[in-house]
This record gives sequence, structure tokens and C-alpha cells, in this order.
Amino acid sequence: MPTFKEVQYYLSGLWLLIRMDARGFQYLDISDRGMLRSFWAILWCLPPIGISWLWWRQAYLIAMPPETATGLAFFLRLALVEAANWVIPLVLAGLLLLIFRFGDKFAPIVVTVNWLGVPTSYLNALLIALIAFVPGSSGLVALLWLVLMMAIIFSMARILRMICGAHPLFIGALTLVLMIPSMLLTDFLQRFLGVYPPG
Repeated sequence: MPTFKEVQYYLSGLWLLIRMDARGFQYLDISDRGMLRSFWAILWCLPPIGISWLWWRQAYLIAMPPETATGLAFFLRLALVEAANWVIPLVLAGLLLLIFRFGDKFAPIVVTVNWLGVPTSYLNALLIALIAFVPGSSGLVALLWLVLMMAIIFSMARILRMICGAHPLFIGALTLVLMIPSMLLTDFLQRFLGVYPPG
């Protein structure tokens, strides 16, 4: 598992790429081994993921009848949703890359998307904590969440441009493939698996 110092190093590389500085690639292992190793990012995201699950469980229980109970099965279902969100967008992106003959860009894209997920998860958890501990902050959090989403889309598009070159339509399509399925999957799977609050 990468150390905290290594993760900092990777995030420094991402920041350089977002600034359109090609030196960022020197901070990242974009080999096939580095691609597989980047999935350790999931473990680095477990603390904020845990916060979001606890908050979601609380929201679920509030919306359900008082006798409703949640146990290990509830969290296992949330884990399935999380796993799908990590893997399926990357698979779809890989198919798009193959169709447009950018298959050699798959490894660096997986590496950058996975490590970009670390700061994204912690910022999302920060917004959840704001909702949980600051009464009446839902409107502000909704605005901050929109700002966060725009920042993620902007950052991802710039990173993808550094990897794939100046192909605006392709970069736009690839960014959407990496972002939209995750949102749709979350809603669908939560409802399908019975962990979505009614109402």
C-alpha cells in the first residue's frame, strides 16, 4: 500500500497536470504496475467513505418506520454501490478509448482518475460533516457541492487533455463517461438494493 508521502507525491503530480504542466507525469507511475497499484486509492478513501455511509444510514433510518433496523447487509450493499462506482466508469472509458484507438492511454487515465478520487472523497466527506453538525446548512452545502462537481469536471478535463492531447470533443465525451455513469449508477443501485430512503 502506498505511504502517505507517496500519496502526497501523486497528488502533487495531479496538481501539475491540472495546471497543464507535463512535469506532473514524472510524479506518477503510469505503467501497468502503477495502474494496478493505483487501486490502493480505494483504501485511502475508506475514512471519508465510512463517514458518508454512516450519514446515509442515518438519513435512511429517519425516512423509514421506527422499527427499521440496519445491519452488516446494509453496509455490504453500500460497498457494492461504491465498488461499481470505482470500476464501471473506468471500464466504459476503456471501451471508448479502444473505439477511438487511444488504448495506450488507458493506464495513465486509470492512475489519474483513481488518485483524483482521494481528495474528492475527503472534500465530499467535509460537506457531509457540515450538513451533520451545522443546522440549516443544507442550502450552502448544495451550493458547495455544485462548486465541487464543477471543479472535479474542470480538473479531470485538463488532466485528460494532458494525457490524450488537444481533442476537445473526445475529451468532453471521455469526461462525461467518467462522471455521468457514476451518478446514474449510484441512484439506480441504491434503489435496486433497497438502501435508498423512500419519499
